Amino acid sequence: MTDPITRFYQNQLPEAELKNNILSARCPFCEKKGAPAATLAVVLNPESYFHGYFRCLDFCVAGGFPLHFARLRGIDLRLVPGFDPDRDHGTARIDYPLRNINHEILEFMDRLTGDLRRRFRTMGIGDTLLARMQIGYNGRYLVYPYIQADGNCYSARCVHPDRPEDTFWHGDETFAGPGFRIFNSRDIDACENGSLIITEGEESLLAIKQLGLPVVAVPAATDLEHLAPDRFAWLRTIFLWVGNSAQSEAAARALATRLGYKVRLIAWPATAPKNCTPARLAAAEGEDFRRTAFALIRDARSFSPFSSPEREHLRFLETLEQESGNSYRTMRSGFAGLDRALGGIHGLNIMGGTPKAGKSCFFIQIASEMARRRIPVIYYDFENGRQKIYLRTVCRLARLSVEQVKDHAPGDEERKRLQAAQRDLRQMLPWFRVVTDRSLSPELMRRHIDFLRHETNSDYTLVVIDSLHKLPFKNFSERRTGIDAWLRQLEAIRDELDVSFLVISELSRGRDGRYDGQPQLGSFKGSGDIEYSADNALVFLPRWDPFTDSGREQRTNELWLVASREQSPGQVGTYRLDYPFWGFVEEPAAG
Repeated sequence: MTDPITRFYQNQLPEAELKNNILSARCPFCEKKGAPAATLAVVLNPESYFHGYFRCLDFCVAGGFPLHFARLRGIDLRLVPGFDPDRDHGTARIDYPLRNINHEILEFMDRLTGDLRRRFRTMGIGDTLLARMQIGYNGRYLVYPYIQADGNCYSARCVHPDRPEDTFWHGDETFAGPGFRIFNSRDIDACENGSLIITEGEESLLAIKQLGLPVVAVPAATDLEHLAPDRFAWLRTIFLWVGNSAQSEAAARALATRLGYKVRLIAWPATAPKNCTPARLAAAEGEDFRRTAFALIRDARSFSPFSSPEREHLRFLETLEQESGNSYRTMRSGFAGLDRALGGIHGLNIMGGTPKAGKSCFFIQIASEMARRRIPVIYYDFENGRQKIYLRTVCRLARLSVEQVKDHAPGDEERKRLQAAQRDLRQMLPWFRVVTDRSLSPELMRRHIDFLRHETNSDYTLVVIDSLHKLPFKNFSERRTGIDAWLRQLEAIRDELDVSFLVISELSRGRDGRYDGQPQLGSFKGSGDIEYSADNALVFLPRWDPFTDSGREQRTNELWLVASREQSPGQVGTYRLDYPFWGFVEEPAAG
């Protein structure tokens, strides 16, 4: 079954022949002008962006899509596929002056020299197109007429053939202003409901137009910023094909941002020379330019808020490969029970606990042990201070108390252990970065992570935050809003940079001022978003009184997994305080 656009053209051109997705017929517009009829070609390929585009091979009229065809032939627009009766199909209402420069344009056309014609032919641009586009010469400069919607020319741009930077405008200054600097602007209205190419420079337009494609041009990339999105509102697809330079590409992207989803950016191949343009490419490739141009158009990437399907698939395969590699497997806490329960330290892990329960001590131990295995770790500390973190790490590694370390370990054996621990600390510090900056922001965190990943040449990074409720907020009266905003940022960083998080949170007190002895997701303080953000939510509960000093050697904490995206909730394990060495020992599982 044929589609509506194909049926429309076949009904209007009953004698036409369809072959290889091209409908060919005698051009009715040539006949209307009393000229010998050339061939009218219509692209009829529903998979093409130019499906329904017609053009006279003799350029007798501006080519376009079905609505333009109907207007030229006087067909009732209600019979045309895609007609919208509520749409204003007219162009902008402009009061054109009585005086134009049409007669001067004709004089300039007559002065176009043979050498200049041959110059255009090196770019594949024929004499017929030059005549239809009314390209002229004033004796020193090529003259490009900027014809307006009423069919008249009020201003023309004059460009030196050998020095394209040497230009000036001739005619009415008003029509040389930013709002009128669109060469061949009539193609915009002709392409309603269809596709159009926007390029940079008149010569590039002519090279593309010679291929039979609808195209408009601005004099230079800087003029793209003056194009009004409303002018292109009724186009279905816009291709941007500008020069191969950083400035042109940036200008094209800025325009694409304003025009939206309908834009497709034509990317230059890696082998293209710097500052190449479609016109220069046409001159360099000769007869091959057609094949190259259509290939570039076919491969043009949409200016989309989404990653390309190809990139998504490659990203999936790369991540799958990473997660089956050694780097992913090394993301372990060092506590066997915890690693079994979580499948390793991955994603966003939030652990709540009562004050003085040993949350910081627990995470310092995990972080420093991972750093010893050369996993990059950033420890954001707002609780203890850098010196205490290093000191407690040395105590645990040397199995010495704080007092013994500060006394430089009076015994020979203790001194050897202290020296070994100091060496371990020094060797781990390239992978263990403690940050106490209270002006931390998500952007700064991203820079820290990016630096450490490149510095250590690592695929993964562990970030520890001690604690969530002490992260900087703009407004302290809106703490809950600030915590939720930070959680959103941590989720984004996790996904963008393959970061694992260990985050300390506070627990809420009950009405009696006590902490709930039953671990549950509702115990977390200050954010209802933890249950949505955390890949794993844990609760670290002491089975002793944190506010007494008795029996510190026998203190044990239970770690519970209260919510998880992939793991089963339940008790993870029991951890005995390794007093006075600032560490924990995981008790063997019962049975």
